[in-house]
Amino acid sequence: MIAEEIAALNIPEVKVFFNHIYELKKGVRRMALYTTLKKNQTFVVARLKSQNICYEIQEIDEYRINVFMGCDACIDVVRMFIDKPLNQLTPEEDFILGALLGYDICIQCRRFQSKKADKQCIA
Repeated sequence: MIAEEIAALNIPEVKVFFNHIYELKKGVRRMALYTTLKKNQTFVVARLKSQNICYEIQEIDEYRINVFMGCDACIDVVRMFIDKPLNQLTPEEDFILGALLGYDICIQCRRFQSKKADKQCIA
């Protein structure tokens, strides 16, 4: 059954997903974000469960989902504020998410400052 599910998926996309799992299992990263088609959700969830990786699914639209995966503590934090589209996160939430995903902290700081400045101009 797994072989047929993999065959039905986009191979480069599956490689990205498997690479995320590899990096999580090896400790290269503590959390990853994977965007995929909703039709792949059953396969993705089964794989994450079989690898004992904590995850949270966020619907993007009727076709796509975001899959946050990683250590329990990181996913617990994500669950606290991922209740809206990612482009609607506050500057603070955006900063936290970027830090959890392991993005360069200096770039995250500049992004945060820019988002805060943009919000002050709007207010």
